[in-house]
Order: sequence, then C-alpha cells, then structure tokens
Amino acid sequence: MSVALSYSSGESATPLLGDTIGGNFDATVRAFGDREALVDRTPADGTARRWTYAELAADVEALALGLLEMGIVKGDRVGIWAPNCAEWTLTQYATAKIGAILVNINPAYRTRELEFVLNQSGSTLLVAAERLKTSDYAAMIAEVRPHCPELDAVVLLGSPEWHALLERGRQADRGALDAIELDTDDPINIQYTSGTTGFPKGATLSHHNILNNAFFVGELCNYTVPYQYTIKAGRQRCRRRDRGAGRRSAAWPPWRSHGVEPEGRSTVSCDWDRRAPPTRSTFRGSRHGR
Repeated sequence: MSVALSYSSGESATPLLGDTIGGNFDATVRAFGDREALVDRTPADGTARRWTYAELAADVEALALGLLEMGIVKGDRVGIWAPNCAEWTLTQYATAKIGAILVNINPAYRTRELEFVLNQSGSTLLVAAERLKTSDYAAMIAEVRPHCPELDAVVLLGSPEWHALLERGRQADRGALDAIELDTDDPINIQYTSGTTGFPKGATLSHHNILNNAFFVGELCNYTVPYQYTIKAGRQRCRRRDRGAGRRSAAWPPWRSHGVEPEGRSTVSCDWDRRAPPTRSTFRGSRHGR
C-alpha cells in the first residue's frame, strides 16, 4: 500500500516561496554579504556583538559542519533551551543547513516539561544557556538527563564545548554540506505549547511554513529597506532607517512562531531578496524591482 502526502494550498495573488531556509539565506549572503545582519546587545553594559551577512554565514557554516562532525544528521532532533541571543540564530540556521529538526524549548519550562519535551521529541542533542534569571538550566538538565535515554549530548552556550564545536566545524570539509539533499517540505522545526493545562503539545513546521510565514508577515507590516527590528524585554520595536527605493520587505517575529519569550535584546538590520530568510532574532527582506 502506497502512502502519499496530502497537500492543500489556497489561491493567492502572490506566489508562495519555494526555498529551503539554507538556500534562501545563501542567496541573501551573496546579495548583501558586506551589510550588517545581526547585532546582539548586552543590556548590562551596552556592549554589542555585530555580524555582517558574510560573517554570520561563516559562523553558521562552522556550526553546521561542527554538528555533522558530532554525528548529527538530517532528521535528528536538536533541542535548544535559551533566551533570545545570537547563538539561537546560529543554531536555527545551522540545523536548517543540515536538515536537522530544531526543537524549541520554552525558557519558562521547569524540569517536568523539559524532561517530557526532550523525550517526546526524541532529541539527541540539547543546546542550552547555562542559566536564565533564577533558573539554573545546567542543574535542571543534569537532573532530567538520566531520564532521557535518547539525549546523547548537551552543549551549553559559551562553554568550552560550544567553542570547540565551532572550531571543529571551521576545520571540516565544506563539501559535507553540499552533499546534503533538502526539500522545502522537509520538517525543520518542532514547536511546543506552554503546557499550562497539561503536557506541552508539539507541532512540526517545514522550511516552507517558516519562510512563507516570514514573508507574508512582512508584507502585512509593509516593511521597507533597510529596516531595523529590535527585541527587548518581551516586546518588539521596528525602526525605519531608510525607506529605500519603494521596495517592500518581510519580517519574522520568531517567538510568535516558536513559543519562545524573548529576553535581553537582539537587533537585526537587514536588506535582502524577495525570498526573506527568517531567524530567531528576526530578519527583514526586500523584493528586487519593487
């Protein structure tokens, strides 16, 4: 008995995007490599880490290759448990590049929800912050890990293991990425509910889901180019820096899609092709010729 996918698409005057997240991002990097892509600010002292598109792509590629060297392959579940930060963006793109499925874990979860989500999703790797506010993530992970048989590894952001993962990827052969075959309808993300009335429930999204959500949100917001989008303390602010040449752009408020409440501050200033790439920290894009 053969099994076929059921596929339904409503009519629209604007065609849907058909890229993968990685392919879309690569097109953006080729078009705007020298432009600023991501700014991650530290509220405590006002310092900021900055990436151009080319620099961001280099770090994404290094992390993707590092994950491959670690044994993560297409279809594997990679959990991420962290507040809004640049490393979240890197992990989202890196997993998308290799076809791994990123499992977004709500920063407000306690050990009960954490254990459930890790087991229910079948996560083999967990990327996590060391702590958030009064929550000691490292200690909570250590508590549940014995009860998560499929969880093979944990990497804490900013730890020696995190930096070693990136460095290992920088030394790896890039050809490993080119050999991976991805489709726009491949699952790429699992998002969970808050679990307030029971255990969290997961929903699977594809490249197609996420890219088109990003694009049409931007169309509705009528963003222009270049545009700066700031996430801070659970709210977002948009600031127009230049109206551009009449072109429109797209944005993706990631916590709305991922069920993740933003913490701290992360700012992205972006210009790109019509096929707007989404990120955890939010990107904006433009249509050529509009």
